[in-house]
Amino acid sequence: MQERGKMETENSKKSESSEKLKMAIAVALLKSKLLLQKNNSSNNHNTNNGAGAVSSSADPPPPNSRSDDHDSLKWKRKAKERKREILRLQEDLKLAEDGMQYDLFPQNAACKCYFYDNMGILSDKQLEDRRFNDVLRRRFLRQVRIKERKRRRDASFKQHVPGTNSDNEIEQLSSSVDFLVELCDAISPTNVEDQAFKNWSHQAVDFILMGDNREIIEGIISGLVMRLLRRMCNGSHADDSQHTESNACFYVQHLIRKLGSEAYVGQRIILSVSQGICTAAESLLFMDPFDDAFPNMHNCMYMMIQLIQFLVSDYLLNWSEKEDLEMGLFEDWVSSLLHARKALEILESRNGLYVLYIDRVIGDVAKKAGQSSLLQRLKPNVCFSLFS
Repeated sequence: MQERGKMETENSKKSESSEKLKMAIAVALLKSKLLLQKNNSSNNHNTNNGAGAVSSSADPPPPNSRSDDHDSLKWKRKAKERKREILRLQEDLKLAEDGMQYDLFPQNAACKCYFYDNMGILSDKQLEDRRFNDVLRRRFLRQVRIKERKRRRDASFKQHVPGTNSDNEIEQLSSSVDFLVELCDAISPTNVEDQAFKNWSHQAVDFILMGDNREIIEGIISGLVMRLLRRMCNGSHADDSQHTESNACFYVQHLIRKLGSEAYVGQRIILSVSQGICTAAESLLFMDPFDDAFPNMHNCMYMMIQLIQFLVSDYLLNWSEKEDLEMGLFEDWVSSLLHARKALEILESRNGLYVLYIDRVIGDVAKKAGQSSLLQRLKPNVCFSLFS
């Protein structure tokens, strides 16, 4: 009897525990069902915008599947954006490290303005070139900024559009001048015909001639002229042939010729070159003809005389018609040119061609002045010396 009572007691306990378990499972299922219905109704409201209730007989999706898909798409999109950003930063880093060696122009891109056409050829016809491409200009300024950033890594370099203020304009102009001079200094037998050199030098000249504040940029322009003239008259390097170096000097001469299209710059070039002729004539007078530097000085003399002839033939009438001439400066360089002729007369016993060439240039100046109103504005003594 006792054993039977114990078994009944154990069975009653098991039934009570099973009932409690069933009750707990039922409560959990009820809570889960209520939570599921709540999530399902909110999702249907957001996706359908109140279009209608979903049939209760349809099986709802798992509660976290839609949010998981949304999060997955969001992270995939962020990963793609981050990858593109990393690739862009890698390209910028490579561009900054390469500097001038990174060619932004395609190798087959032609200079649309025919910048180096008529190089070393005397021509009275002016090639009008107003097709200044904004894209090329932005690329040029970008390359200038890269070069300047490489030179001054620790200094903050302004990257604003030129023209916002005078300080920024001067900084951009100075950087462009340095860029052009370094470009000319880097001319070698391998890159003298390189399309990139032609494109960069063309854009540099165009940008430099855009400056409007002449009083501020006068010192920069004068320094540029002197540096380019020095490069033009440099002797041949030891590892370069005479022909190749002479060809490179003609490219620099053509750059100076193009810079002289503006009267403000061109007249200062003529004044500097005529003064350089006087200095070179004095050097040749006391130089041994068998000195190694004599042939280079001889070639430099011809290139300077030829440069003045190009500037006078190309631009003097145009300057006069546009009334861009500064008469005081015009009289100064005419007087300096006449003084250069006197200096070359001393060398006539050594080389009479110097005097013949400069006489042709002076005759061209007198002819162009006679075709315009310049003679009426010249001082009588300068006019008399010009035609005597």
